[in-house]
Amino acid sequence: MSERLEGVIERINGSLILGKFKAQPKMGDLIEVGNLKLMGEIVRLSEEIAYIQCYESTSGIKPGEPVVDIGTPLVAELGPGLMAQIVDGISRSETKLWDLTGPFITRGTNIAPLDREKKWKFEPLAKPGDEVSGGDYIGQVQETESFVHKIMIPPNQTGVIKSIKEGEFTVTDTIGVLTTENGDVDLKMMQTWPVRVGRPIKERLALSQPLITGQRVIDTFFPCAKGGASAVPGGFGTGKTVTLQQIAKWSDADIIVYIGCGERGNEMADVVDQFPEIEDPRSGKKLIERTIIVANVSNMAVSAREASIYMGITIGEYFRDMGYDVSLMADSTSRWAEALRDISGRLEEIPAEAGFPAYLADRIASIYERSGRVKVPATEDRYGSLTLLGAVSPPGGDYSEPVTTTTLRFIGTFWALDSQLAYRRHFPAINWLRSFSRYLDVAARWWGELDPTWEETRSQALRILEEAAEIEETARIIGEKALPDDQRLVLLLAEMLREGFLVQSAFHEVDRYCPPEKQVKLLRLFTDFYNTVRPLIEQGVPIDQVRELDAIREIMRLKEYAGEEPIDKARAQMMAEINALADQYEVESS
Repeated sequence: MSERLEGVIERINGSLILGKFKAQPKMGDLIEVGNLKLMGEIVRLSEEIAYIQCYESTSGIKPGEPVVDIGTPLVAELGPGLMAQIVDGISRSETKLWDLTGPFITRGTNIAPLDREKKWKFEPLAKPGDEVSGGDYIGQVQETESFVHKIMIPPNQTGVIKSIKEGEFTVTDTIGVLTTENGDVDLKMMQTWPVRVGRPIKERLALSQPLITGQRVIDTFFPCAKGGASAVPGGFGTGKTVTLQQIAKWSDADIIVYIGCGERGNEMADVVDQFPEIEDPRSGKKLIERTIIVANVSNMAVSAREASIYMGITIGEYFRDMGYDVSLMADSTSRWAEALRDISGRLEEIPAEAGFPAYLADRIASIYERSGRVKVPATEDRYGSLTLLGAVSPPGGDYSEPVTTTTLRFIGTFWALDSQLAYRRHFPAINWLRSFSRYLDVAARWWGELDPTWEETRSQALRILEEAAEIEETARIIGEKALPDDQRLVLLLAEMLREGFLVQSAFHEVDRYCPPEKQVKLLRLFTDFYNTVRPLIEQGVPIDQVRELDAIREIMRLKEYAGEEPIDKARAQMMAEINALADQYEVESS
């Protein structure tokens, strides 16, 4: 650790402290502020004058009190004890803080992120004499019933295992010795990494698999790839938080990192209350056993809010390096950007658009560029992915504001939430006309193995929805019944798709998660209905007679039935009724 430098407070501007040191400190170093030893970070330097952004309220602090540079930047402690934890923006366990100070955290209460007392059963995977490098496994710990924590050689370390132990140890105990060019190095189960620096990778790889979420509008129409980056913008009440929570609960990622960045306390309380009780569909255990929650709500200091995103990403990269597929939800990046704006304003920097700092795009890029599917720097071939899903909260639902438009430059999937859909109780309120995905090639290869016609079926369904949107403009003027029957058929199928496929209840026991096999068969049923009925309409069968088919109501209820058997029964009923209608009007059905 670097030498601790001492100084005094010269000026206080809200959460920004100006401290004068006896020597020049380093940019980004952590600082103990005042007699309460509040935690802060250097965000600007001018010779011996340091601008310190404090992670806690500075109420009661006065000029002349001491400031101490502890000599290290903000780092994440990575090791056994992370999983199933609820931490704040600087990785302090909130449950332990509660035990120490009660529900209202006392300022200056600093605790180690990882428990220094708890012992973990360490099983070695390496032996003396093995040549190892950064990222190589040397052992493992069964951290929860659902998760095995791999203990790795720290990045940038290379050498030969001199000795290694087996048994129960704390995260700070020496479990082995590594002989390097610079001498022997003690190996521990815990390692640290600066949060604002991405962990090293050997190679960035092309994305190859979609992230299956169980949400039909996402998986089928606007898929995200494992290792990809997605944005979920939407105004107040459009369902950003619920959408991200559904993905966290049901996606096929190995590890979930959920960051509540500047969100309302009641929403985070809901997450903290629900996740420990949710059954994990993968293991049958509790979902929290493979989840880390970073809860940094809106009444906490803005600097801790700004740091929380980097903290969560660093934790995600650590598990990615173990070879896991990690899915990270950041709710919301707009609150993080507002923290940047607040800090920038206190530093008296020249503002850019909407008061945000000129480096907003650079900071947003630095977040989303840390996603990806990578080859881990280890002796063996090991692959992992980190998928970033960020909610964006544009004021008034204005997608032209700086955070949303800048985010669009760095993401591959855009799930545009629509206030009008939300007002009509259409959830998820993802607007199919404004959303897009750049991962369709990845998705088409995967879905094509389930159904070779998936890409064609998906494209036809989207075309019908787009055509219906145009026809509805005319229908509002002249009325639907004045339209020709072929256009009314388009409107009918679009209505069936919206209500029977796109709408999905997060609270329905069956509908909350739709398996890929069911999604494929359900979508194919809708398009087959259209393709079968259209020739009848062209031959003169009235659309009003088609609307009366009992099969339509049954098809629209299929999403609420478990399994694929009801879909097969509905298909048989549909074909029987359509053939009967064709016989009635003496036309040929396809």
